[in-house]
Amino acid sequence: MGSAVVGAAVLCTAALLPGRVAYAAGTPSPYAFAPDTPSVTGATSTVDAAPLEVGRTYRSSLPASSKLYYGLTLDDTSNVYVSVTAVPRARTKVSPTAGIRVLLQNADERSCSAKTTYVGRSPRPIVAWGARETFSPRALCKGGGTYYVVVERLDGTEASPDDWELELAPVSEPGLKQDGGTSPPEDWDSASPEPLTSKAVRRPGGAGFDEAARVGQGAWSSGIEPGQTLFYAVPVDWGRQLEATAELGSATGDSGAVSNALTMSLYNPARMPVAEVVLLYSGTQKAKSFNALPPVDYENRYATADRARAALRFAGSYYLVLHLSERVAEKYGDGPFEVTLRVRVRGTSEAAPGYSGPSDPQGLFEVPAQDRATAPEGGGGVGDDAVLTVVAAAGIGAGTLLLAVLGAWSVVARRRAGAR
Repeated sequence: MGSAVVGAAVLCTAALLPGRVAYAAGTPSPYAFAPDTPSVTGATSTVDAAPLEVGRTYRSSLPASSKLYYGLTLDDTSNVYVSVTAVPRARTKVSPTAGIRVLLQNADERSCSAKTTYVGRSPRPIVAWGARETFSPRALCKGGGTYYVVVERLDGTEASPDDWELELAPVSEPGLKQDGGTSPPEDWDSASPEPLTSKAVRRPGGAGFDEAARVGQGAWSSGIEPGQTLFYAVPVDWGRQLEATAELGSATGDSGAVSNALTMSLYNPARMPVAEVVLLYSGTQKAKSFNALPPVDYENRYATADRARAALRFAGSYYLVLHLSERVAEKYGDGPFEVTLRVRVRGTSEAAPGYSGPSDPQGLFEVPAQDRATAPEGGGGVGDDAVLTVVAAAGIGAGTLLLAVLGAWSVVARRRAGAR
């Protein structure tokens, strides 16, 4: 019995766990925050900036046309990334130029980074980030001390008066024991992705990063309603190469085209945006893939002219996020519509770089051994027929298998709690 098939069986059973789908009947929830996430109020000046702790996730809100400040105390050696997820309310009017800008600044007002992300025409969770990077001699911010996360709301031409919810996730990456190369690898397989053709396994997506449904290599399907966003997490080890294709099934009737009907976004383990593709929909089945992405490598961070490659800088859980535009309902009804996510992880795992210590939270840039089993080295996809065969051959009842999965998740929960 292959370990990859056992891993896929566990992933499928995990879909039965309580709380994995955060949608009430017929009403999509814009975003699911992690349980017991502390709330923090952003300040209008640095003087009153509420302190954030690296390694913890926080919940806040962002009023229209506002700029808020949050404080951070940093050491002088770690690379620190602060991901900010903004969540406009469902069914509110948004402008293509509405979004957020995130800056990380030191106490002398020097900006270490500045990133902007826009919503588009359908309200959805969006992510922008800030970083204090110490690995480069050209780093804009150096030294330990007080830093500030600045989150600015950009309302565009059609401002909504509603507050946007925020999730702030500051994390740290240790430096290396010894300095390595300072340029990205030159040679990698840039062949066009070829989607897996295996039968799709039913796997509803989660409603936020914390609830992302864990999947391995294979094909995974779900229903999705207009305005809904689904989150999936894929373990990708050092040296491995991720490919992903999103397929939107056909609908009844021919009511015209919807631009940007389905958006597929990819984020790295620090929740930094990697790549994004959009799909035009006219009621017939459509598919879209990312362009070829390089293998995960520490030195990709030196590819400063290539945002996608630079973000593929560490191993861990990569997030695939699917959003179906609210405008699809105007032409094709409320659905749900069928979406299939085809995932391939190519290549051979390599040794991790020689970090000088742990990340915060611990284990963020690692792939556990049990997750490696879900994406075999150079292997093919795992279909539901294989999963059912394993369960039957092993003589495992549904209740026993569920208890085993619950035990695994409890270990993960204790690990998360310990990281705080």
